[in-house]
Amino acid sequence: MIERLQEPSCMMVAAHRGYKAAYPENTLLAFRKALELGVDMLEFDLRLSQDHEVVVIHDATVQRTTSGSGAVRDFTLEELKSLDAGGWFAHEFEGLKIPTLGELCDLLKEYPEVLCNVEIKPSPDAIEAADRAVAILGRYGYLPRCVFTCFDAEVLTYIHDTYGLKTQGFLGEKMSHFVSGEAGTYTRMWAIGVEMSLLTPALVARFQEQGLLVWSYCPDEEEGVRYSLECGVTGMTCNDPLPALAVTGKKDTLI
Repeated sequence: MIERLQEPSCMMVAAHRGYKAAYPENTLLAFRKALELGVDMLEFDLRLSQDHEVVVIHDATVQRTTSGSGAVRDFTLEELKSLDAGGWFAHEFEGLKIPTLGELCDLLKEYPEVLCNVEIKPSPDAIEAADRAVAILGRYGYLPRCVFTCFDAEVLTYIHDTYGLKTQGFLGEKMSHFVSGEAGTYTRMWAIGVEMSLLTPALVARFQEQGLLVWSYCPDEEEGVRYSLECGVTGMTCNDPLPALAVTGKKDTLI
C-alpha cells in the first residue's frame, strides 16, 4: 500500500499528530477528525510506558499535553490512562485519554486505505518501542501501510536493517547519530521530511535525484502549501490539513 506514494501523480497529505490545529494532539478524537477530513496519512508518535505498553504521545514528559507531570516512561499504562489528555487544549475536550497503539489501530480498521507515519520518539528504550510497535502493527496486518520515522539515525537504521520496512528520516543536521557517506543514513531512508524554513527547490531536487521521496512539514496555510508544491514535494505533513487538501483538490473548500 505504501508504495503508491511513489507514483508520479501522487500527492500525499498527512495529518501531524492528527488534526492537531483544532483538537488535542495524538488523541483518538484528533485522529478521527483528521480521518473524516479525508487525509491520506496519519502521523503519530510512540513511546513506552513503565510496563512496556506502546502509547501515543509526543513529549518525553506528560505535563504539556495532560493533567499530570513526569516522564512518560515512569508511568504504568493504568496511570497514564488516569490522566486528562484534552483539557489542556480546551475545556470542552476534558476527559480525553492517551491512546495505546492498539486503540489507534482499532480506529484505523474503518479506514483501510489510510497510511501511517509511525514516529518512534528517541529515548533509551526506543529500540524496544520499535520492536513492540512493529509487532502490534504486524498483528493488525498494517505494516504494508506504514512508513517508520525517527530523529535518531540509529533507530531508523535498526528498523530498516532488521525489518526491511520503509523509513522516513530528516536532514542530517536534524538527526542524532547521523552517518554521512555512501553507506550512511540517507541510504536507509525511503523518504525524507524537510521543514518549511529549510525547503528549497534545489534541496528537493537533490534528494529526489538520490531516489528519495521528499515531504514538507508543516505547511498549514495556503501560501506554504503552494510553496511546497512549487518546490516539487510529493507529500505534506500538516497540523491543519485543510489548506493542503483544498489546494490539491482533495477537498472542495476550506470550510
